[in-house]
Amino acid sequence: MDRQRRSHLAHADHPIAAPVADESVARLLDRAVADGAERALDLGCGGGEWLRRLLVRHPRLRAEGVDVHAEALERAREGAEESGVADRLVLHETDAAAFAPAHRFDVVLSVGAAHAFGGLLPTLAAARALLAPEGRVVVGDGFWESAPDAAALSALGATRDDHADLPTTVDRVVADGWTPVYGHVSTAGEWDDYEWSWTGSLSRWALDHREEPDALDAYQAAAEHRTQWLAGYRGTLGFVTLVLRRSP
Repeated sequence: MDRQRRSHLAHADHPIAAPVADESVARLLDRAVADGAERALDLGCGGGEWLRRLLVRHPRLRAEGVDVHAEALERAREGAEESGVADRLVLHETDAAAFAPAHRFDVVLSVGAAHAFGGLLPTLAAARALLAPEGRVVVGDGFWESAPDAAALSALGATRDDHADLPTTVDRVVADGWTPVYGHVSTAGEWDDYEWSWTGSLSRWALDHREEPDALDAYQAAAEHRTQWLAGYRGTLGFVTLVLRRSP
């Protein structure tokens, strides 16, 4: 099955493609929007769920989303139309790392897309170049909740150096010239809801569409992912979402 289609099916019940609950998303977005903010940008926006919710909550904002996947951008467009915010959203099918608009943004988001830039700090470097002087960045990435063992690293296809613990992660962000003005560490419940939704949505689709050529592949992918999570990285991989401003 095409990776993008599989991701779309797996996120049917959890459109925020990260272990962050709806109420946490709302709180992060509200902390990110300062008085007078007008423009927002999502680097690696996927299906555009963060932007859709941002535009619904803050009617004065206009937003842009960047992603390399046309199918994801089409879902973002459809979601914006359903929510009545399509007239305030512009979508760009291009590499987020190469995006070069003519203006700056009051809010720059990039949650769970650090791989597109080569890591957390390169993601922040890209955001800094697009951020208005008093703007705010919302960035989300993984960290080691506990020291990863061989099973966790194998399940994630990762190395120990791919992440650090939470204090070290935040220290690196601060040393890079950023001040956290809010943050959210995903809870075990948020992780469980995300993973059960991911594997459950994909499994349900496979069971409901047994005649489809991709059904068996989807079913096996869900089962493999569930095992990797439960027997591998559950309780080891954490996720933190930070609201940042430039340090003095």
